[in-house]
Amino acid sequence: MFAAVDFGASSGRVMAARVGPGTLELAELRRFPNRPVRVAGTLHWDILGLYGNVLDGLRAAPSGLVSVGIDSWAVDYGLLDERGALLGNPVHYRDARTDGVMERVRAELGDDHLYQVSGLQFLPFNTVYQLVAESAEVLKRARTLLLIPDLVGYWLTGRIGAERTNASTTGLLDVRTGAWSRPLLDRLGLPAELLPDLREPGDAVGTLRADVAEETGLRADLPVTAVASHDTASAVAAVPASGERFGYISCGTWSLVGVELPEPVLTEASREANFTNEGGVDGTVRYLRNVMGLWPLQECLRAWDSPDLPALLAEAARVPALRSLIDPDDPEFLPPGGMPERIAAHCRRRGMPEPGTRAETVRCVLDSLALAHRAAIRQAARLSGREVEVVHLVGGGSRNELLCQLTADACGLPVVAGPVEATALGNVLVQARAHGVVGDLAEMRALVAGTQPLRRYEPRGDESAWSDAAARIGLG
Repeated sequence: MFAAVDFGASSGRVMAARVGPGTLELAELRRFPNRPVRVAGTLHWDILGLYGNVLDGLRAAPSGLVSVGIDSWAVDYGLLDERGALLGNPVHYRDARTDGVMERVRAELGDDHLYQVSGLQFLPFNTVYQLVAESAEVLKRARTLLLIPDLVGYWLTGRIGAERTNASTTGLLDVRTGAWSRPLLDRLGLPAELLPDLREPGDAVGTLRADVAEETGLRADLPVTAVASHDTASAVAAVPASGERFGYISCGTWSLVGVELPEPVLTEASREANFTNEGGVDGTVRYLRNVMGLWPLQECLRAWDSPDLPALLAEAARVPALRSLIDPDDPEFLPPGGMPERIAAHCRRRGMPEPGTRAETVRCVLDSLALAHRAAIRQAARLSGREVEVVHLVGGGSRNELLCQLTADACGLPVVAGPVEATALGNVLVQARAHGVVGDLAEMRALVAGTQPLRRYEPRGDESAWSDAAARIGLG
């Protein structure tokens, strides 16, 4: 029995899993919201509240637990002082403190230099830009930077380290050597000693601290195992694919869309297309692009006070396709608040009909997201030379039947939807492999395919309509 702590950008969960030959069973121990908190104009994560929920979840774990693993969203971090105390709640990546910082760093160091070092997509909230935005006083007091899963692992075990798949999202890791880029840190004036030693998925983090064991009722020698701690890396490890000719979409608040490769792609064309090279299990490269994902829909539902989503999706399915469209990746959709109004204004500026009902707004968002999925899959295949024959859509978005069908229609490829809890499954499978229960990555994926509910969507309709729509919003 293995426990997965899985933090998403809008919710978290602690899961227990039974893993064995032909067996992969998940049980939810605790699920909790992950709501940011604005204090004095700065948007923070409530990291202590999240940690408290982890302890509550572990307290509910069944007997016979073998290991615990932790994954989360990327880029955000906590800073520790010389005593190991947290210097304030981690700042949320959607906070405005990085406004203009990426542009300044790119102007100073050059896009090609930054891309050749990290291989990362240019996103304003990447860790490197957050660190540049930190106050000099905070950096002077800081001794250690820990990404969110490493921070929680430190609180559970007292051991400091940085897991490599998540470290690869920071912009501070050399994509060629797999080590922290000290030359880049020097050029940015950032202290290299902040960054801890690196761990691989499957490495031992440590065992529970005595006080944690006492509080949760778990044994003091229970191991915490490093997993692919970037949630997308765990999700991709659980993609139920066979062979290499597949694309993936890990769809939740964000859609992470790409292919799996043995080596990074660092060409000028890749940089100009804003594709990222992030670490995966067994040294693989997750060659992908961040797409805004279900965030606009989530914000609309919040603005509408959480209406009946299944009924709204059924109504949206009857709305004429491709009538109103947005570019989901327009920066105007990044902040929270007022999403239905911003969508209407975006359509108006582009000379498209404004959605007049909630169902029309939902259809606008899902049509647009399917188009963004199409563009990213096609670009990933072209830039990497990796042929894509099927698209695997995993995560919470795989529950959205309308989105899955629209993605198949837009891509002109079959879409296999599921598993929903791909991240937790990837988390526990890496733990299980580290403890000798399962074999290589192919065996892990075969176990997922053989045990988890999946649904296949075949493309339908006129592909030329999707091509015309993509051209209308610059995604052709």
